[in-house]
Parts: sequence; structure tokens; C-alpha cells
Amino acid sequence: MRLGLIMKEVGEGFRRNLSMVISVVLVTFISLTFFGAAILLQFQIGQMKGYWYDRAQVTVYFCTGVSPEAGCNATEASADQIAAVKSELSGTTLGPYVKHVDFENHEQAFTNFKKQFSGTSFASLVTPDILSQAFRVNMKDPNQAAIVIDQITGMPGVEQVEDQRALLDPIFAIMNAASYTAIGIAALMLVAAVLLISTTIRLSAFSRRRELGIMRLVGASNRFIETPFILEGVLAALIGSVLAAGAIVAIVHFFVQGYLQQKITNTAFVGIPDALIVAPIILAVGMLLAALSASVAIRRYLKV
Repeated sequence: MRLGLIMKEVGEGFRRNLSMVISVVLVTFISLTFFGAAILLQFQIGQMKGYWYDRAQVTVYFCTGVSPEAGCNATEASADQIAAVKSELSGTTLGPYVKHVDFENHEQAFTNFKKQFSGTSFASLVTPDILSQAFRVNMKDPNQAAIVIDQITGMPGVEQVEDQRALLDPIFAIMNAASYTAIGIAALMLVAAVLLISTTIRLSAFSRRRELGIMRLVGASNRFIETPFILEGVLAALIGSVLAAGAIVAIVHFFVQGYLQQKITNTAFVGIPDALIVAPIILAVGMLLAALSASVAIRRYLKV
């Protein structure tokens, strides 16, 4: 009977403050969707780092006839110089760190260039002889790339040695910035949701001040009086949280897996299992914030 009475009070509060409840639901939904998206983006960054960093190569570019570096003197690297670099990579010093080495000649570099820049205006201006020959060095431990770079840089015929992970870092920095931006927006929206919940609870309590006075006179406990108001905030936030969790799962299923994964097949993306990890977090955060804000509001303004 007590539970039925409490739920009746919750329903009455919803009816009297329907517009505010809808506002709480919408704000909670939007804020927690941003929050969940930020978590998923961090998952994605972690997956991509693990995927690409393990496959990142150290590339040794050889001099061409048009290389501007002082060590090249606009002279093509000779076969002996290329052989010397290969010997160094497979020698006793660097051999233990190198998994395997692939050589890319002028024609292979030109073929790859045409694939990458097909349709651009300058693609027709490039000829094979101005593209560097290169060694693509796969490391046993990509974190030890600096050893190869220090050893090979400056050898005769070498134009430059490049760690491809340095090219990936700006991409991950942009993704991190997007993730932090989403977290910032989510935080602001969550603050708005907390304020809305508090306002809704205060309005609901004010509209029922006479009933509350009678309940206190007949000896109702503070917990009994507070519970319907806290449940109002929690249920409103729960609806928004469920919608946000559903939105996260839908984004992963239809956009990430249904679109991105089909378009970019050489990258690992977050999946439904990741979304199912985020969903309970969203529900817990929404309900906890609602319960705390509603509890503070009713204790402060009703002083029961």
C-alpha cells in the first residue's frame, strides 16, 4: 500500500509538471548521448593506436637526382649505398629490432603515388625518377623505432628516415580534442539537467505544500515524504538515459558498423560489445545525478 501511495504521488508530480519533466528527459538524453559518444571515441582511439602503431613502419628514403638535402647533393643513391643500408638493417646492431624489410623502387613508388593521388591536378606532373626509393622497415617493437632512425640517419645515400607513427600522432590528437569537446558539452548539458531536475522537484513540492504539511502533522517520516520527489527526478532521468543508451547502440550499429566499417575496411572500429559497455555507464550516471540533485533540492527547500 505504501508503494502504491508513493507511485501515485510520483504520477501526480509528473502530471502537474509535465513540461518540466519532458525538458529533463530531453536534456538528459542529449547530454548523456554526448557523454557516451566521448567514451566510445576514447575506445576507438585506443583500438586505432593498438592497430596502427603495431603496423607503423620506419621508412628509409633514398636520395634522388632532385633531393634538396645537403647530404644528397642532388645525386641518386647508388646500388652500393642501398646495399650498405640493407646490410646495416640486418646486421648485429639493428637486426634484433627489425622484423622484416621491404624495398620499394621507383616504379613501385610511382604506382602507389598514382593510387593515392589519383584525380589530382599535380599527379600528371610526377615521374618515377623523382620519387624516392625506400626501405619499409617493420619493427618487432614499434617503440624502439628511434634506434633505427639514429643508426641509419646520415648514412651515404639516405635522404631521410621517418617514423610513420609521427604522422599518426596529429590524427589522434584531433580525435582526442573531439573527445574532450564532447565531454565538455556533455558536462554543461548535465549541469543543465541537474538544475532542471532541482527546479522540477521544487515546483512539485511547492504545488503540494498543503499535502506535505498534513503528512508531517500525521507523523510521516522524512524518507517517506522525500521518496516520491526523488523518484520523479530519477524516473525522468532514467527515460532520458535509456534513450541515450539506445542512441549510442544505434550509432554504433548503423553508422560505425553499417557505414564506416564498410567504407574503411583496413581499420578496426568499435562494435556493439563496446556500446553495451557504455550503455550501463550512461544509465548509472543519469540515475545517480538525478537522485543526488533531487535529494538535495527536497531537503533544502522543504526542510522536512
